[in-house]
Amino acid sequence: MIELKVNGRRQSIAADPDTPLLYVLRGELELNAAKYGCGLGQCGSCAVLVDGEVVFSCVVPVLLAENKEVTTLEGLGTEDEPGPLQRAFIAEQAAQCGYCIPGMMIRAHALLRKTLTPSDAEIRRALQPHLCRCGTHMRILRAIRRAAQEMRSASAEPQGPAPRESVL
Repeated sequence: MIELKVNGRRQSIAADPDTPLLYVLRGELELNAAKYGCGLGQCGSCAVLVDGEVVFSCVVPVLLAENKEVTTLEGLGTEDEPGPLQRAFIAEQAAQCGYCIPGMMIRAHALLRKTLTPSDAEIRRALQPHLCRCGTHMRILRAIRRAAQEMRSASAEPQGPAPRESVL
């Protein structure tokens, strides 16, 4: 058995250790956001986070993800409560066919974890490994900028009552 932690949940997987992580996510765990594109780690449609780093899950054996935190697009929000990137991509209508979008959103999430003020050049550099043929590139850029703005605003908001000073 291989132990994975996927989107915060511990999972025991009975798979050959050389099985691509993508096959386990889609087949065993029924997490279908990451897509099979090229199978060579060249298109980015299968991107997920492993311990916070973007990996192409079609070329990563599941054994390499054992006892690590795996995050898929499903881990960034739900249909009822989408996360900031998901809301921004919906608002900007950034997906056309949608095949590449989960991988791009994962990579954008990794970028926004490092900086909430990315330049357009930084966003383009981060997304460079991803292939998209639909032509929604400008909407994708707007969606990432929109999500960054929302995340900046949320981090600037007070998080509950201010702590009281002790009188002792």
